[in-house]
Amino acid sequence: MRRNRLLDSGDDDPMQTVANLFDVAMVFAVALMVALVTRFNMQEIFGKEDFTMIKNPGKDNMEIITRQGKEIKRYKASDEQQSTGKRGRKVGIAYELENGEIIYVPE
Repeated sequence: MRRNRLLDSGDDDPMQTVANLFDVAMVFAVALMVALVTRFNMQEIFGKEDFTMIKNPGKDNMEIITRQGKEIKRYKASDEQQSTGKRGRKVGIAYELENGEIIYVPE
């Protein structure tokens, strides 16, 4: 007698379904992380070179993120600076040459 293979319950292991769902969730999480890294151009974080990244330049919530070796540092504007209103003062002028070199001229 011939049986239908779909109705044949060869392995009745209910944990097999849970394991498959876990595998699907892990693949989705990795794909989401890769998509976010490529969308926000953050490939430098995973490279071996040192880097500096500025988030929200020129705004009150600006952050400077630097990596030197294995150490990552985040710099934020402190609440003390924002409450006093002191933003700094001009101390010189910087010029960028055609070859990318920057020259600082103090005043």
